[in-house]
Amino acid sequence: MSPERVVFWVLAALTLAGALATVTRRNPLVAAVWLVGTFLGLAGIFVLLQAHFLALIQVLVYAGAIMVLFVFVIMVLGRSEDDPLGFLTAPVTKLVGTGAVGVMAWLLVKALSGQAAPAGAGGDFGTVRAVGKLLLSDYLFPFEVVSLLLLAAVLGAVTLTRARR
Repeated sequence: MSPERVVFWVLAALTLAGALATVTRRNPLVAAVWLVGTFLGLAGIFVLLQAHFLALIQVLVYAGAIMVLFVFVIMVLGRSEDDPLGFLTAPVTKLVGTGAVGVMAWLLVKALSGQAAPAGAGGDFGTVRAVGKLLLSDYLFPFEVVSLLLLAAVLGAVTLTRARR
């Protein structure tokens, strides 16, 4: 087993552990810190793929700016840990969650069995030119939708906070 493969499996395990810790923490601030760890593990995997630009953007944008936004919203909302999360105990939510876990498990088994071979990364994978070309051509609409979704989330957090006062 090559050293690069060992580093990949270590980073993959740390990333999965961080993601699991993110969704299992009761304190939202602790969950956000675990999410930062997950983002850093993903950045390491991007470095292994020779996509240094994507790794840098992963750290600057997601582990930096987006996490500051998340922490700001968590602090502004200030929900007590004793407040019940009623929607998480609904049967429909549990059914959707179980279905999502089933689909992810099926995809993981399919990928590990070799039936779904990953596409090889091209020579310009992860470069500024390749990312910019994709974002401004093929993925322009989803990119704009995500930016509007983030804007709506910030406006919703501010509205919820003002309504409480």
